[in-house]
Formats: sequence, C-alpha cells, structure tokens
Amino acid sequence: MSAPDIREILPASGIENENALAALLIETVAAGGSVSFMHPLSEADATAFWRDWLASAARGERIVFGAFADGALVGATTLVLACPPNQPHRAEIAKMMTARAFRGRGVATALMRAAEAAARARGRWLLTLDTAAEDGAAGFYEKLGFVRAGEIPDYALKPHGGLTSALLYWKRLA
Repeated sequence: MSAPDIREILPASGIENENALAALLIETVAAGGSVSFMHPLSEADATAFWRDWLASAARGERIVFGAFADGALVGATTLVLACPPNQPHRAEIAKMMTARAFRGRGVATALMRAAEAAARARGRWLLTLDTAAEDGAAGFYEKLGFVRAGEIPDYALKPHGGLTSALLYWKRLA
C-alpha cells in the first residue's frame, strides 16, 4: 500500500463517508478498541455519534481526519479544538482508529502527522490524549514523541466488559 490519502471529512462530504466512519467505529469496538463505546455497537448509534461529531466540526470545534486507500476509508482520528478559554494553545487527539486489515501500514502515523500539522496551523502547540492501559496504543504514541503524564486506574469499561486504566499523554509541537 502506498501512503494513505489523508483528508478532512466535512459534514457535507456525503452519506458514504458517514456510513464508512460508522462501520470503522463498529469494527474498532468489536475488536476491543477502547473508544468510548460498548460491544455490540449498533449502526444507528455509531451513525448518530459521527453525525454529532461532524456537526461539531462544522462549528469549528474539531477536525475529523480520514485516511483513504483506493478510495476506501481505512482510518480516522479527530483533533478536538474546543478547549476552555484558558487553554487556547491546546488541542486533544481523540478516536484514533485504523481498520484491522490496515494496521501496521502507516495509517495511524499519517493521521497523527496530519492532526499535528493542523494543530500547528491553528496555533495549538500542546496536544493531549488518552489511551487504554490494556491493549491500548501507548507504545505507538511514545514512538511519536508523546510523554506519559500518568495513569488513572479503573477509568472506563472495556468494550467487552471489565475495567481498564487510562494512560494520559502530552506532546509539545515544535
């Protein structure tokens, strides 16, 4: 696979993108990805989630990025820009997802690079994120220069049940 095509997904980008985002979210949750939902995740709930987030993107509160290979959505992440007034320099990475068939092929790295560039372009020089302690992406984020700030025990339920801790990370952008 050549480098994925990373682009911003806008609310007006079409129902096919909305459906593809919902399918990616459902796949991620079914595979145990800790992205705020429990398994099984219905198509209706996944679609409603993305409609809400795309509406938030239309208001400038976040940017939803999609990674495409041969026209198909194979990954997504979000740069959350809506921070409190005393944090205009900060943004958050949320909902990093890569289709199982495309993991280990540079999709997530390309998404993160796009999110970092967008943050810089908007004057955001501090990024934060969290990931599950069990089966999360801590090693991936550390390879990208994120620094572990701490751990919150029993933070959330895993998609198939049981508690997991959350690892908190930050990164200053050059």
